[in-house]
Amino acid sequence: MLRLPRTLCGSLVAGAAALSLGLASGPAASASTAQASTAQVRHVSQQARALAVARNAIKHLKIGQHGRIHRMDSHSTAVTGQNQVETNNWSGYADDNSSGSTYSEVAGSWTEPGVSCTSSSDTELAAFWVGLDGYNTDSVEQDGTLAECYDGAVYHFTWWEMYPTNAIQVVGESVNPGDSIYAYAVDEGGGTYALSVTDYSDSADSFSTVQTCSGCADASAEWIAEAPSGGGGIYPLPNYGSWSVSGATVTSGSQGVISSFPDDEITMVDGSGNPESVPSGLSGSGDGFTTYWEASS
Repeated sequence: MLRLPRTLCGSLVAGAAALSLGLASGPAASASTAQASTAQVRHVSQQARALAVARNAIKHLKIGQHGRIHRMDSHSTAVTGQNQVETNNWSGYADDNSSGSTYSEVAGSWTEPGVSCTSSSDTELAAFWVGLDGYNTDSVEQDGTLAECYDGAVYHFTWWEMYPTNAIQVVGESVNPGDSIYAYAVDEGGGTYALSVTDYSDSADSFSTVQTCSGCADASAEWIAEAPSGGGGIYPLPNYGSWSVSGATVTSGSQGVISSFPDDEITMVDGSGNPESVPSGLSGSGDGFTTYWEASS
C-alpha cells in the first residue's frame, strides 16, 4: 500500500514537469497556430478573388454560335444520313433540319473532364453543352459546363444561354473534374423554354430555369465541345483529354437518339485545317460518342 503514494507522487511530479513544459511552450504554439490560421484565411481569400476575376473574364462570353462550316464527303463508316462537317470552334454532333425537321427537346449526360492548361498566361476555354439552335440559326437555347484556364489555374462552372441575349449566365462555380452531369433544353411551347443542368456530385452547381423566346427556330439539336468566343475572337482550347456523351436523347415529333434524325459529325479545325478536337463515331445505340482534344490554336 505504501508504494501507491510513491507512484502517484512520481506521476504528479512528471505531470507537473510536463505541464510546466507545456506552459513554457504555450505562447509559441499559440502564435504558430494563429499564423497558420491567418495564412489559411489569406489563401482562401486569394482563391475567392481569383475566382471572382476568372468569372468576370467570361461575363460576356459567347457560346453556341459556330464559325465557318465546311461540309466534307461522308466517310465510309458513316451511319445513314450523316454528314462530316468542319468548323473552327465546335466538335461533336448536331441533328440538322435538312429534312425539314424541328426539335423540341435535347438532353445528354457526361462526366466533367479534367483540363490541362497549355499556357500559364493566356485565358483558355472549353465548353461542354447540349442545346437547340445555333447550328444554322442565330438563336440559341443551350446549357452545360465550362472549364476555364485563367492565370494558370483551372475553374469549372455550370451555365445557360438564351436568345436574344446570347451571353452565358454562370450559375455553379464548384464543378470538379469527375462530376456526373446531366443537361437538357426543352421547348415547352408558347415561346417558353426550360433549361436545366444537374451536377449529381455537387448539388450547388445544379439549376433549372424557364426562359422565353419569340423568335427561336428549333432548327437543330446539338451535343458539343466548343472553344468559346469573346471580343477578341475564339479562345484557345485547353487540353481536356476527352469528353464522352451518353444517353443522348432528342425529340422531333417523337423521341429518339442522335442517329434517329439527320445528323452531322463535327470536327474542330484551325485556320489551316489542322484538327483541334475530333469526335468518334456514334455508339452502336446511336446515343453517345467521345470527342478528343488534339491541339490548341
